Amino acid sequence: MPQSSGSTPDRHRSRAQLRTVRPDGTPVYRYPPRPGMPPVQVIRIDPEVDRPHLTTDGRHAHDFLVLVYIERGGGAVAFGGQDTPLRDGDLHAVPPGLAISAAEIVGLEHCRAWNVAFTPDAVPSLASVSPLAWAHHPLLALFAGDAGTASAGAGERTTGSEPATVSRAASANVPEAERPRWASWLTELEEELADPGQVGARDAASALLTRILIAAARLAPSAPVPPDPLVTRVFDEIEATFRDRVSAADVARALGYTPGYLTTVVRERTGRTLLDWITERRMTEVRRMLRDTDLPLGVVASRTGLRDATYLVRRFKDRYGTTPDRWRRDERT
Repeated sequence: MPQSSGSTPDRHRSRAQLRTVRPDGTPVYRYPPRPGMPPVQVIRIDPEVDRPHLTTDGRHAHDFLVLVYIERGGGAVAFGGQDTPLRDGDLHAVPPGLAISAAEIVGLEHCRAWNVAFTPDAVPSLASVSPLAWAHHPLLALFAGDAGTASAGAGERTTGSEPATVSRAASANVPEAERPRWASWLTELEEELADPGQVGARDAASALLTRILIAAARLAPSAPVPPDPLVTRVFDEIEATFRDRVSAADVARALGYTPGYLTTVVRERTGRTLLDWITERRMTEVRRMLRDTDLPLGVVASRTGLRDATYLVRRFKDRYGTTPDRWRRDERT
């Protein structure tokens, strides 16, 4: 959803990059890193300021999370093929993998909204948590509260273009008395991200995002959806083996599935492939070791299932936009 057309101003222009294309032709975008800043981006949608603010790129999905706050309602948007009216104070938590038919956005001439695109490691308290546990972390309760659970059994093959377990964006409504605070938080976050060179911009942005997620979590349903049994088994196997030179095929075989089938199911149910999750878990441990130890890169690589220091540097730079050594120095300063 934080895509933008070529005619939009720079402050609205998305940095999302194409990660892959699904068999049905749906492009899936990744959130690329911005060195020196947490992986969070704010896009303000305000037709009074910038009329050509919406994409016409059509159906797409993201591998990151998007929180949409409707400051002033109007029109509707299609999440996962379901038309969703946009009302004053609505809050929509769009999980990774949910297809958004942007071409179906209608009637937004008077809608004023905010899109917050982020990966969980933008929040310090989540950056040190295994990514395999993100989906059930209290700070992301709204994303888990309504996004759907396993509609197919653990051994069933899903069909169709929609993910089996990502049926719609979870929603809540911000009480009227709290809406001015939401607008203030989002404005501050936008300002901090616009000037990454100012002192403390990174910490301020992370703190503001944390505050926003806390407020969203407090609006989440009291009974979150139960975890997907198959995804839980996959994540448990990754957690037990990621420090070794394990591959997606190894994980699939250990669970009794073919690699192609398990990769497809995991992608449909979580928005990421099996290999993506293995890599994400390794990168979380790499960051922890860089931050908490003085071990050389070769040792860090060997303890996180990566081939060698050269491969670690390449994967780390691709994921975070900087080298491990530079990241380590920045974290310690």
